[in-house]
Amino acid sequence: MAEFKVVISDGPKSWQIVVDGHHANSLVGKKIGDEVDGIFVSLPGYTLQITGGTDKDGFVMRKDVPGIGRKRILTARSPGFKPKDKGVRKRITVCGNTISLNIAQINMKVIKRGAKPIEDLLKAAGKIEGGEEKKEEAQAQE
Repeated sequence: MAEFKVVISDGPKSWQIVVDGHHANSLVGKKIGDEVDGIFVSLPGYTLQITGGTDKDGFVMRKDVPGIGRKRILTARSPGFKPKDKGVRKRITVCGNTISLNIAQINMKVIKRGAKPIEDLLKAAGKIEGGEEKKEEAQAQE
């Protein structure tokens, strides 16, 4: 059975929930950029878009790398590598763009909102302790 940590981002707030069972199995095989129904993560009426993720060892997923396994790519600047000097390239290990059983975390953003707020739906499902504001947004408001 698959089990994923799903991070749902909606503007300045984000929530992390655990998805397992048949809902997690329905996410296997989806790619970065695919839109999924919110019912898979206890959000009926919502539409979510997969924006990325990491595997069980922390390697990031990349949209432009096909497949489910790890690949070593030569990159100048990308998620997983931020050079200090201009023009520096490095070979890094990344995961492909398809969700498999080796993926530990999936990042999603809200595309279409439902009738009820996310907090209410997740509290009713018993999957939330509290929403967390992004640090940049919270500092900008102060």
